[in-house]
Amino acid sequence: MAKYDKADLERRMKGAVESLKGDLAGLRTGRASTQLLDPVTVEVYGAHMPLNQVATVSVPEPRLISVQVWDKSNIGPVEKAIRSAGLGLNPINDGNTLRLPIPDLTEERRKDLVKIAGQYAEKAKVAIRNVRRDGMEALKTDENKKEISEDERKRAEGDVQKLTDEQIKAVDDALAHKEKEILNK
Repeated sequence: MAKYDKADLERRMKGAVESLKGDLAGLRTGRASTQLLDPVTVEVYGAHMPLNQVATVSVPEPRLISVQVWDKSNIGPVEKAIRSAGLGLNPINDGNTLRLPIPDLTEERRKDLVKIAGQYAEKAKVAIRNVRRDGMEALKTDENKKEISEDERKRAEGDVQKLTDEQIKAVDDALAHKEKEILNK
């Protein structure tokens, strides 16, 4: 078992929060954002590639995303990938560029997005709790090996719990902000 390393635990917990923020940025809120297409992968040249490796994604207008595909032979696969990504977007193919108008969100779609955001947040919390568990186990191991005293272990466990609470709060804050953005526009 690894030795207790507070900096490593903090790095891993903050990583879970940053990952959540990336996931939340990809949720559609009625405004165009290039991050919306981050999860899209395209099957080209016999491999699955992220969309941003085969095309330039830009936002020329607040409610429009433009996808400029570099190799014209890949327009079809890119269009198909965007349609099947479950983002509720219908690309308009003008031969050179795909235009993605961002439709208004229905109340039902907003509720779905809030639910998805909640699932992302729960996933991040589970990751943070797993890191906490690893830290607590490392502390017990260090104590059993007589590398630290019981008092040191208890003090360090308090630090780990405080760190966990801070990161869980960061997750809750990010979720609350995203829910407000989705529901209020």
